[in-house]
Amino acid sequence: MEHTKDLPQYNPQTVAVKLTPVGERSVRMEHPWLFSNSLKKLNKTPGPGDVAVLFDHRDNRVMGVGLMDPESAIRIKMLHYGSGVTLDGGFFRRKIENALTRREGFRKGIATAYRLIFGENDGLPGLIVDQYNDALVLKVYSLMWIPYLQLLRALLIEITQCEAIVFRMGRQFAKGAKDFPWTDGMLIFGALDNESVLFQEHGITFSANLVHGHKTGFFLDHRANRHRVGQLAKGRTVLDVFSYAGGFSVHCLVGGAKEVTAIDISEQALLQAKSNADLNPHKGIFKTMAGDAFEILKDLIKAGQQFGLVVIDPPSFAKSAAEKERALKKYEVLSALGAQLVAPSGWLVLASCSSRVNIDEFYEANQIGFDKIKAKLMLKETHGHDEDHPISFPEGAYLKCGYYKKVGA
Repeated sequence: MEHTKDLPQYNPQTVAVKLTPVGERSVRMEHPWLFSNSLKKLNKTPGPGDVAVLFDHRDNRVMGVGLMDPESAIRIKMLHYGSGVTLDGGFFRRKIENALTRREGFRKGIATAYRLIFGENDGLPGLIVDQYNDALVLKVYSLMWIPYLQLLRALLIEITQCEAIVFRMGRQFAKGAKDFPWTDGMLIFGALDNESVLFQEHGITFSANLVHGHKTGFFLDHRANRHRVGQLAKGRTVLDVFSYAGGFSVHCLVGGAKEVTAIDISEQALLQAKSNADLNPHKGIFKTMAGDAFEILKDLIKAGQQFGLVVIDPPSFAKSAAEKERALKKYEVLSALGAQLVAPSGWLVLASCSSRVNIDEFYEANQIGFDKIKAKLMLKETHGHDEDHPISFPEGAYLKCGYYKKVGA
């Protein structure tokens, strides 16, 4: 695999934006998102990636700088607060170097795959960079980054000394970038012997497909939870629901589980889970079940099965605010199903990656599910993202994970 050609020259314009009081309040709080109700007046029609210089509505004081994203509900994504700034190589270099410095301790031992840049939380909204050994995956979620991608590629190569960069597109980017020269999964720098790479976390080996895998190849944000679940698994039977490539399953097997059953709708994902299990020494039995998780859980309950540890980590149920109530109902159902499958004194681990559902709403939905079937479970631990996913604003804390211990039968 060889890296691709350079991009054409882009020339973003500068747009003066006068803010409403709502917008001013958001910028003063250093929130990274500005919606249409935050914008009072623009001096020209913006395009994706144009530089937004923000002024307060009273005395035209410069309050910050962001990038225009006119096709998104979030019209401006903030890059700098409190003054004006030039968005040049020096500016982006400081952003990347600061992100690496925040992870310096983490990068020295826990894993060989980790997040280097976490979008808004590192001051680069809609931009993700994950490192797998010596390869980077650059995933872009907004068209506003198109004018800056060639510069960012050069800086990432120089600063990280990586050997390869794979370009990945978020859904909205792919929808709007029909004629963009870089395609999803394209190698934009260096060489890869194979699109799948091996990496380690907490001494456990996994394979990630950087070109076609979900997210950037693996769900790195759940690393700490996988490790913790593995610690709880010794001597237990385990049910891993929405298992994808077997992250929780493999940690449980290596942690000494007697038997692990992984459930996922994707046969391909379950084959990958088996491959990941085979990469690591373990003595437990590993089974897989392909199909609709809700229906499989109901069938297991009818069959009278129970497990010492049940992990339920579904995909996001709320991509938009309109889907929030339906998502909460699904969490209620899953918590009730999971509670019935946990053996006495067993553990139920429930996770949510829906950013539209906050932490209190998620745990309340779980409790409603327990109450409906009169199950008694105590919330013993709560965890979120691992340390390479630092949080700088409320919506950035999308990952919630509760550890419940079953009381009685």
